[in-house]
This record gives sequence, structure tokens and C-alpha cells, in this order.
Amino acid sequence: MKKAELLSPAGSFEKLESAFHFGADAVYLGGRDFGLRAYAENFSSEEIKEGISFAHALGKKVYVTVNIFAKNADFGALNEYLARLESYNADAVIVTDIGVIDYIRKNRPGLDIHVSTQANTLNKYAAAFYKDMGVKRVVLARELSLDDIKEIKDYVGDELELEAFIHGAMCISYSGRCLLSNYLSARDANRGECVQACRWQYKIVEAGRPDAPLTVEQDNRGTYILNSRDLNTIDIIDKIIDAGVSSLKIEGRVKSEYYVGTVTRAYRRRIDEYLSGKPFDPKWAEELVKVSHRDYTRGFFLGNEAEVNLKTSKQVCDWAFCALVLGYDEERGAIIVEQRNRFYEGERLEIVSNEDAHCLVADEIYDEEGNRVSDCKLVTQKLYIKSNIHLKKFDMLRKYAGGK
Repeated sequence: MKKAELLSPAGSFEKLESAFHFGADAVYLGGRDFGLRAYAENFSSEEIKEGISFAHALGKKVYVTVNIFAKNADFGALNEYLARLESYNADAVIVTDIGVIDYIRKNRPGLDIHVSTQANTLNKYAAAFYKDMGVKRVVLARELSLDDIKEIKDYVGDELELEAFIHGAMCISYSGRCLLSNYLSARDANRGECVQACRWQYKIVEAGRPDAPLTVEQDNRGTYILNSRDLNTIDIIDKIIDAGVSSLKIEGRVKSEYYVGTVTRAYRRRIDEYLSGKPFDPKWAEELVKVSHRDYTRGFFLGNEAEVNLKTSKQVCDWAFCALVLGYDEERGAIIVEQRNRFYEGERLEIVSNEDAHCLVADEIYDEEGNRVSDCKLVTQKLYIKSNIHLKKFDMLRKYAGGK
């Protein structure tokens, strides 16, 4: 029987809870140091400890990013940080730097090591090298095809796990090793400070005519020559699992809990259906257009299909995340929610839960004092929606907002 771990991003404790609620087997997260998402919310050491305990109580796992390209001066504080992660029983650390890998192997043997995608593992000999170093898992470079992955898996066997990104934003630079951010803004992407310069609009200037930029655009909106489409593999998950990938990774530590929950839910259902022998249900692909995204691509899995989005770097979505469910109040006969985006009394809201999709009409809405609310516009306000539908904590409500 094939196994496939679904690995979701956790940029905060709330996103960690959402990921597990909607079916993630594991999450990856970063601390306040030594990771490559400096502008995510990230976790304090105490929050990492709490998150690991929370996950282990559910039988789930937590992997912690330690994937900067380290300098000599980093190792003193890094050693203390690794010691804490080891004492918290972190399930693995995700590492890029070969020196850090060797340091952990020799000094913190209680930590399993996953080699980051930024280590740029493209071939079976590199994968075997990491296996010989005692690494448990390699997160493959995103530039590999299914045939490449299968060849690597056949070569290294079951002693080395393979992980691959299956969904989310993609860096235009090879395996995310980019210098644009550093060059243009003095923020080092390889130390967690990327400003996503690849999403900016560019013009080309001929050296002899600096005041006459050349037009390289199909219309007057500009050209985004470095702006990648987002990855979406929902319809080829079966092929990715069959190629030998045992951990399927969703990108998005800086995305919302709605994004994390919705995408995790779609892939959880698709993976489970495949492993139980059921055909692909296109409704899970439809779910993935209900979160903010750029135009989608399957990346390199089926060959050189990855594409640049020349029209815009903006993300689009016709659906609005209206409220996070906090629970159900039996006495009031109402769903307790925390408001996120504006909605009104009488609107039809779609439910995002682990049950089959269904809707409710918010005919009666009250605040905590029992006052009727017709216009729900206060972010994080606690509200009560009268309904006989018993939703669970971390379920969500959304509405179609196309054209608004």
C-alpha cells in the first residue's frame, strides 16, 4: 500500500491548527531565526515547543526550517537553537547548508535532517550522497520531471525519503537561490529577507540611451518577465506518488489560515481518494480557484511546462473568506464565528469543513451582547449566526465576491 504524507505550511499557530484540522499529516514552520521567511509571523521558541506538543498529541509531525546559508558567526546561537529543538523532540529540521548538515549530524544526533529544496538536489548521485551522510529526507529541486524523480527513487531505495512541492508560489530562480532581492534592495533572500523582486514590473534600457527605455510588452500594463505562475498538481497527484514521492508539500507560510485550510483540505481528499482507488474528482480542482492565486501551472513534473505570467504579478480570487468558526453554542442555537471579511445578514455563505460542502443563509446574526447585526464589517468581531448546522472549531465560511 502506497503512503503519502501531506505536509502543510504553518506560518503561525492558528495556521498550524487549521492545517491539522483539515487533514495535514505534518507541518513545517520557522522560528524567529535561521529560516528563509523572515517576514512571516514565525514562532517563538516557546510556541515551537507548544506546537510540537500539540501535533504529537494528534499523532502528527512538525518540521522546523533551519535553512539559511550560514556564516561562521551564526554557529554559536545556532547551536543553542538546535539544542532547544532537540529537547522539544522536533521531528526533523530542514537544512540547506552542507556545513550545518554536518554540524547537526555530529553534534545534535537526536535531530533528523531533511535537506531543503534550496540545496538544489537534481540527480540520484547527490541524493545518495545525502543518504550516506545520514540524512533522512531530501526535498527535491522543483525543476525535476516525474521521470527524473522515479530514477532518483529507484537509485536510493527506501532508505531515503523524497519530498516535493505540489502547490503554491514558485521562485523564478533555480531552486529559489536568488540574488535579485539582495542586489535591488539589500535584503538577502538566502537569509530569509526576500522582497519578491521577481514580481516587479521591468523595462529594458539600452546602455547608450538610458532615457529611452525599450518597450517589451504586449499592452500598456507592463511586462513581468520574471514572474512565475503558481504550482498546482491536484490532477497529477497520483503520478507524483507513483514516481516515489512520499511527502507532498504545500507552499505558503505567509498565506492566511483560509488558504492553508482550503488547499490542505483539497489535497487531503484527492490523496485519500487516489489511495483508496477512486477516480479524480474535478471538484477538488475547483476548490483551488477559491483561494488567492496566480495563473496555475504543473511546473516541471510533465516536462518543461512551467510558465512565466507576463500579464500581472497580482493574485486573484473571486471568493472572500468571511469568518472563522470558533464552535457551536447549543444554548443559543448558533454558530460562533470570528469575522474576517465583510458579509451581511441574509447572505448565502458557503461552508468549508471536513464534511461534504454545503451552504447556509445567515438570516439572523447577533453580537456577544445579543444585538442584531445586519452588516458584519468589524474584523475579528465575535458573532453568532443562528443555524441548526453544528460546525466545528476551525471550519470556515466564505462567499462568492466576483466582480466586487
